[in-house]
Formats: sequence, C-alpha cells, structure tokens
Amino acid sequence: MPIDSPFRRLPDAQARTLAFTFAGRELEAREGDSLAAAILAAGIATTRHTPVSGAPRGPYCMIGLCFECLVEIDGEPNRQACMVEVRDGMRVKAMQGARGLGKGPADE
Repeated sequence: MPIDSPFRRLPDAQARTLAFTFAGRELEAREGDSLAAAILAAGIATTRHTPVSGAPRGPYCMIGLCFECLVEIDGEPNRQACMVEVRDGMRVKAMQGARGLGKGPADE
C-alpha cells in the first residue's frame, strides 16, 4: 500500500492476501475486501471519468447507492466496485465512456 494513501489497515496476521490487477497494475487485497476498498487502500482514487466533462470519479458512498465506483471486471462493464468482493486473479479496468444499456442476464 502506498504511503500516501489515507487508508490504513489494522494488523491481521490471519488474513489471506489476494492478487488482482487494476488498469494493468498489479495490486494486493485481503480476502473479504471489497474491490473499492482495495483500490482505495492502494492509493488509487479514480475508477472512471464522467462521459460529458471527463471529471474523475471514484468510490464515494461504499454502500452501492451513488454508482461513482463503476469499473469493468473481467470484461464485464458497469460493475460497482464497492459491491464486489475481490477474487484472486480478477482483472479490473477503469470505466470508459457512458454507461451502456447492454443485455443483462434477464435478456439472454
């Protein structure tokens, strides 16, 4: 975890470490971390940019209400990072462009 991150972890000798990538960067998380918490703990504040102005956005409410933490996870866009638990080996990218209205599981 970078020193400049305002998020500090409490010691936990029993926590299993998981590896994932964000925007091609190798990061680590603890088992049970939300993806948003792991991204913030790594010192990353931006997970997407607004499609109109390009303003940076990132995890904010941490409870799934604001949709500011949208990311692409393993090729699936528009996922809320605060609502997804980190899995070992997951590939995460910053969201690009406007949120789409693609087919969902109910449409298949």
